[in-house]
Amino acid sequence: MAEAILEVRDLVKHYPLTQGILFKKQVGAVKAVDGISFDLVKGETLGIVGESGCGKSTLAKVLMNLERATAGEVRFKGQDITRLSGAGLKAVRRNIQMVFQDPYTSLNPRMTVGDIIGEPFEIHPEVAPKGDRRKAVQDLLDVVGLNPEYINRYPHQFSGGQRQRIGIARGLALKPEVIICDEPVSALDVSVQAQVINLLEQLQGEFGLSYMFIAHDLSIVRHISDRVGVMYLGKMVEIGTEDEIYAHPTHPYTQALLSAVPVPDPTGREQRERILLSGDLPSPANPPSGCRFRTRCWKAEERCSTEVPLLAVPEVLSGPAAHQSACHFAEVRDVIGAG
Repeated sequence: MAEAILEVRDLVKHYPLTQGILFKKQVGAVKAVDGISFDLVKGETLGIVGESGCGKSTLAKVLMNLERATAGEVRFKGQDITRLSGAGLKAVRRNIQMVFQDPYTSLNPRMTVGDIIGEPFEIHPEVAPKGDRRKAVQDLLDVVGLNPEYINRYPHQFSGGQRQRIGIARGLALKPEVIICDEPVSALDVSVQAQVINLLEQLQGEFGLSYMFIAHDLSIVRHISDRVGVMYLGKMVEIGTEDEIYAHPTHPYTQALLSAVPVPDPTGREQRERILLSGDLPSPANPPSGCRFRTRCWKAEERCSTEVPLLAVPEVLSGPAAHQSACHFAEVRDVIGAG
């Protein structure tokens, strides 16, 4: 087994719901992330998928310590980073960087590209001495496929794809080991998406990076990921290799997601059975008891309302179907055209 660079254990992030003006009283909590465990192996890409509101972006922020975890552990190279602050947190953040979803709002419009990419060097001056910073920034622009002469331009002078390349260059500045990509291509055109994805793959091979890649587009996640985790309402419901998840999905929610992927082949589209989920995503402030997916699941039985399914390998399954799935009735279902 390869070495796990990031280990997440029983991670929880709850946002308190309060009542009152002068004397605030907590009356509940939004359970954005509620007991997630997984490993990120050195040099791999772990894709995270799930519908809006399932907690993907909150997970990314907690891993970066932009939001404090309510409970659980995030271990980077064996060190728990959830309780770090000051110099200890600053040292860890040099090795864990983030690429944000919107390439325009994540860049300061009043700063030049050179200042934006060079700002990490102000916080970590040991990475690039002051006299070498301009050259370091130009090298980073070249690495992400931009003209080094653009160093004095402002973000509004670039296209969306170019701005995302600037964000990637900023993430690379401190030579991190882990980059968390929070839907980095969702705001881009399809052709530009492919260019940015290919750039990320190229950089991963060149610098030995580990990625956590969050996205809605299942085909993009399949293209770039070694393993895929599926989230639903703050929980990880299935996790496995790209082939295990896409060719042999065992959780009903994963099967429903894959059945919604557009199929370019008309023949395959006719043969495929579309799984339509009933109802809306429940509120994370009041999730269903037992299995959180049971209110929309066609397999739900009495056991699902009382017993929380564990994320484990079902004993009844074998081969590629034998991967972690949080369902009492996990079984393989053919999803034609999921690729």
